[in-house]
Amino acid sequence: MNMIMFMLIMSLTLSIILTAVNFWLAQMNPDSEKLSPYECGFDPLGSARLPFSIRFFLVAILFLLFDLEIALLLPLPWAIQLQTPMTTLTWASILILLLTMGLVYEWAQGGLEWAE
Repeated sequence: MNMIMFMLIMSLTLSIILTAVNFWLAQMNPDSEKLSPYECGFDPLGSARLPFSIRFFLVAILFLLFDLEIALLLPLPWAIQLQTPMTTLTWASILILLLTMGLVYEWAQGGLEWAE
């Protein structure tokens, strides 16, 4: 019981100290850039009817695609220990090959170029 009480007091003390340091070190005079809302790369003070660049969404989709690739390939070290590791490695290689071919195609079409 003493150890639990000691840990509780220590965590409470640490929380109070960190909160006090945060208030002490925090910047209290934010500029207009920090006070303006951030709307996914768009100017929030401009007209809502202006066309936007589709490249912004293309980069977001590419990020999600390669993030999904990592999620699908994450169990590979455990899958290699299965009875048929070659099947797992074959499917993983096909997945990586498909994604690489898609990236090369997008790159060749100029979809990754920001200059217009």
